[in-house]
Amino acid sequence: MDHAADAHRTDLMTITRFVLNEQSKYPESRGDFTILLSHIVLGCKFVCSAVNKAGLAKLIGLAGETNIQGEEQKKLDVLSNDVFVNALISSGRTSVLVSEEDEEATFVEPSHRGKYCVVFDPLDGSSNIDCGVSIGTIFGIYTLDHTDEPTTEDVLKPGNEMVAAGYCMYGSSCMLVLSTGTGVHGFTLDPSLGEFILTHPDIKIPKKGNIYSVNEGNAQNWDGPTTKYVEKCKFPKDGSPAKSLRYVGSMVADVHRTLLYGGIFLYPADKKSPTGKLRVLYEVFPMSFLMEQAGGQAFTGQKRALDLVPEKIHERSPIFLGSYDDVEEIKALYAEDEKKN
Repeated sequence: MDHAADAHRTDLMTITRFVLNEQSKYPESRGDFTILLSHIVLGCKFVCSAVNKAGLAKLIGLAGETNIQGEEQKKLDVLSNDVFVNALISSGRTSVLVSEEDEEATFVEPSHRGKYCVVFDPLDGSSNIDCGVSIGTIFGIYTLDHTDEPTTEDVLKPGNEMVAAGYCMYGSSCMLVLSTGTGVHGFTLDPSLGEFILTHPDIKIPKKGNIYSVNEGNAQNWDGPTTKYVEKCKFPKDGSPAKSLRYVGSMVADVHRTLLYGGIFLYPADKKSPTGKLRVLYEVFPMSFLMEQAGGQAFTGQKRALDLVPEKIHERSPIFLGSYDDVEEIKALYAEDEKKN
């Protein structure tokens, strides 16, 4: 046995140690955020385990059916939602929860309430489950402004008021990417330890990338600036090489690749979805928060994405996010279009 190697493995920067280190920078901190995050991490581990054995456990596409014991078998996305709702309530640190799976916001009972509101998509890209493509959980965290009865208004705030955001990607490895407002850090789950280990400290997106990511099947319904931008990616007139198209159709996977390699992710409004397709609170805001923290940009076609003020919990918005220079190009095309009209 290599004792030296084993000793080194105990000196790893786990996500818990990392968050505690961050907490120590704020003497007034009571550890509430650390406790909340540890419950989110536990939820991610649980869902990762369920995703890995989904086929064996018959968690794929079976909601509404019953097993031999007469118990209802849950689809993975329904199960994931239950896992996160339970984990967040039991943390004792939340007051309002907004999930992609639930029509209404969940208000935590007074005995379990805390000062945070959490918005989340428990299993983004769940339409890809059956074919084994990378899927993930997206979350954003707000602080409550008051100690009165919480209302839906408490989460209908601009993304620039989020205190933290992240996603966990369940793929060839399970990776949790997190920002608490001081940069972006990536943690990979070590299955032998059951711990998320810091593997990607201080992620910075390249200033410009050579990949664009968009569903070209919607091209006939796009507006002018998006059409021009994608045309420019494919047939550049300045002598630069064409960009490569990469599109998984799972937002977590596409944004994760964009964050690490650079480039741009686009989900514009179109004739079919005039207000866009991605949800503001738990898809657009967390991913925009991470992009900006990593040195990139996020734009809606009209303004900075994090300056949006949602009016409904499941509101949608167009989004263009990624490398700083690439988003600047699409912003210029929209500005040009506005001048003409």
